[in-house]
Amino acid sequence: MTSPPAREGAHAQLLHALGGTIAAGRLEPGAVLTLARLEHDYGVSRTTAREAVRVLESLSMVQSRRRVGITVLPRADWRVLDVQLIRWTLAGPLHRQQLVELMELRAALEPAAAALAAVHASDAQRIALVEHATELHRLGSAARGDSAEYLAADIRFHTLLLVASGNVLYGELAAPVREILQGRHELGLTPAVPAAGTLDAHLAAARAIAAGEGGAAREHSRTHLSLVSDEVEGA
Repeated sequence: MTSPPAREGAHAQLLHALGGTIAAGRLEPGAVLTLARLEHDYGVSRTTAREAVRVLESLSMVQSRRRVGITVLPRADWRVLDVQLIRWTLAGPLHRQQLVELMELRAALEPAAAALAAVHASDAQRIALVEHATELHRLGSAARGDSAEYLAADIRFHTLLLVASGNVLYGELAAPVREILQGRHELGLTPAVPAAGTLDAHLAAARAIAAGEGGAAREHSRTHLSLVSDEVEGA
């Protein structure tokens, strides 16, 4: 496999450096940059600087205006569910705020997705959800909640739950949910022994979906996410 062109490498390096700096809050909203300054500070070409800025503009993190420069926009304007932006934020000092906000979003939406999955999931999806939840229960009960195997099973479970809802908008949340689970794991904030009740709630939600019991699926999912939210906020 050949190495990427140097220009692409420089573009990626600048993008991650600048995106991470903004996501970390080290450049306040309203701060103004210029292409010339980026060239000088990061030792890149004008083309490389312009390409990186275009990506940040697509995420609504900055706005370029002629004779004004490149203005950093407030976080409320950002495309905060973009996976790259989530990664930048989780890698910086605002990671706890990011985790809490994403957990609040999940707590509001996943129980409804679980109820829909009880109606719309295919037979294969119902079987797979129970299998994933059973694997999570096995690993968590063995004090392996902080393992790569547990993370993989957790991602499979929650991704499938959202997709099985049959609502493509819920399905779009699968990528941000994957990032919060991955990020929490990488930050060392996933306990080896999950909080009491979380494993049972996972399994109960899966079984309720498999049985077509939407109300029960919603309640078990709500219980699970409430317990995990307490873990995240207390970490």
